[in-house]
Amino acid sequence: LPLLLKATLLRLASSSHHPFYNGFYYNHIMNDNDNGQDKVDYFNGARLVVETSKDPVYSYNGANVTLPCHYRYEPDLGVKSKIRIKWSKLRDDYTKEQDVMVAIGKTYMAFGDFKGRAHIRRASLAGHRHEASLVISDVHLKDDGKYRCEVIDGLEDESDVVDLRLQGIVFPYQPPRGQYRLNFHEAERVCQDQGAVLASFNQLFQAWSEGLDWCNAGWLADGTVQYPIRLPRKPCGGVHLAPGIRSYGPRHRHLHRFDAFCFSSALRGEVFYLDHLDGMTLEEAKQSCQDAGAEIARVGHLYSAWKFLGLDRCDAGWLADGSVRYPIATPRANCGPAEPGVRSFGFPSKGRFGVFCYKER
Repeated sequence: LPLLLKATLLRLASSSHHPFYNGFYYNHIMNDNDNGQDKVDYFNGARLVVETSKDPVYSYNGANVTLPCHYRYEPDLGVKSKIRIKWSKLRDDYTKEQDVMVAIGKTYMAFGDFKGRAHIRRASLAGHRHEASLVISDVHLKDDGKYRCEVIDGLEDESDVVDLRLQGIVFPYQPPRGQYRLNFHEAERVCQDQGAVLASFNQLFQAWSEGLDWCNAGWLADGTVQYPIRLPRKPCGGVHLAPGIRSYGPRHRHLHRFDAFCFSSALRGEVFYLDHLDGMTLEEAKQSCQDAGAEIARVGHLYSAWKFLGLDRCDAGWLADGSVRYPIATPRANCGPAEPGVRSFGFPSKGRFGVFCYKER
């Protein structure tokens, strides 16, 4: 990009230093007028309408997804102006979390983790609708959430919000050292180490609605500490409270310590089980997976394979964090409780087991 245009695009993401407070700075570079005079684009008299999908858009880790957004004028006067399109990712309370990208005509710039992964869809639409849809390639776990599509024509600024939801599973995580040992930043790291991210409240709520019941409080991505209860009981907030998400509210991210709720999406590969006649130590298990052209599976891999691929194995196996677990899709005798789930033997310091391996497709 020419240096001056690139500098201008970078300024589009900031709304604190420019007069119109919609995140955009207008000068002759961005207008059709090229006479060297700074000039503001004024609206052409028609009403600008921006529309996104009212239903959530579902995707999964590693996929490509399009977040639909279109705009039109009422009435359509046929006037072509240089439109600015801005996409932002929002927090659950609809305040801005980060800039995703800005576009002016065919020139665009993506920001942060979206560099190289985000662009405006180019397509011809019927009628008087115009395209402003956002295409995200190689979807990441952290992409889950709300996005604002903002269209600016001079002083006219309209926007709408679309919700991107990743198909995934929430699982509680406790490190080898035991219960309530993680501050917020450590919780973020342990989830990442397990092929996951800290869950959002919406993801935890969805997991609760699907049956998750867990009495240990854990960090969520917004810095709050909560836990899901389906069956009220005395140690979990009391028997007289209704089922729901119990909340401790925001906690100090450095000083306070809890467990973590992690979120993992559908896999790009497969999880499979290996064993030797007399079992393996953890180090032997890691080597066996490498010999098979794979890596030892992480906890998030196992939960995702159980949830989305129906992995069912009544044999305990090592995972990368040193835990021993096994997934049961069809409960049966001698395979644990009567409900489906991922069973855990904890973090044994001794013992020989099989191993769950993960291989990318």
